[in-house]
Amino acid sequence: MFYYAFMRYAFTAGIFIALICGFMGVFVVARQTSFFTHTLSEIGFSGASFGVFLGISPLLGMLLFTSTSAILIGLSGEKLGRREASISVFSGLFLGLGILFLSLSTQQSSYATSILFGSIVGIDASNLHTLIFLSIILLITIMLLFRRLAYNSFDGQGAEYNQRYNKLVSIIFLILLALTISVTAQIVGSLLIFVLLTIPASAAKYFVHSLGKMIALTCAFALLGVWLGLYLSYLTNWPVSFFITAIESVVYGVAILYEKIQNAHK
Repeated sequence: MFYYAFMRYAFTAGIFIALICGFMGVFVVARQTSFFTHTLSEIGFSGASFGVFLGISPLLGMLLFTSTSAILIGLSGEKLGRREASISVFSGLFLGLGILFLSLSTQQSSYATSILFGSIVGIDASNLHTLIFLSIILLITIMLLFRRLAYNSFDGQGAEYNQRYNKLVSIIFLILLALTISVTAQIVGSLLIFVLLTIPASAAKYFVHSLGKMIALTCAFALLGVWLGLYLSYLTNWPVSFFITAIESVVYGVAILYEKIQNAHK
């Protein structure tokens, strides 16, 4: 399996995908932004389609569309109702644009499938280097803002009383989330990336309760899903995103069962 360069690239990329999804996923779950994560993945599809239409890198199109949308939604206001309405508008608009750009491009429909659901054969040395570079930037930014993000995400009442940096931190978080989706969608696909950003962290909170342990366990669950998903995809030639989704769903099911067993013994 590792005789093929694209498999070595994909497994290496999986390490960085698991790291950034582990760190960001914990904050996504804590801030209850799963819906927005799913919407950004749809916007990422539109951005990739735009890149294909213009003949530029799909990743560049993803970064442009998701980052712009994150900033606009972040500026729309802090009220949940207003933000959800904005997210719905952006989701429908950009999904329609993605379909339009693909219909106008000269690429085959199989390329659209690769954008939506990911493909291990799409990873080359250039993709890997870009992924590593952007992942390192993301991780450094997260570490620099870690305390502020943790306070803003896990102490909602305290953050409400300290509005000075609240909106700025929220916008920065949304931009980081947009970059995470753009970077990781190369393997798992733009429509299912939210799986790695929500399920591992949701499962981890049932096993551990401190922030550091939760991040570590989330990274482990994400890495398990990516690596095992890549291996099974290689064996069966089925979409890697299907296996990642199935594996993470099993992990979440085990977490729920573990919590029920723990509660039964109390």
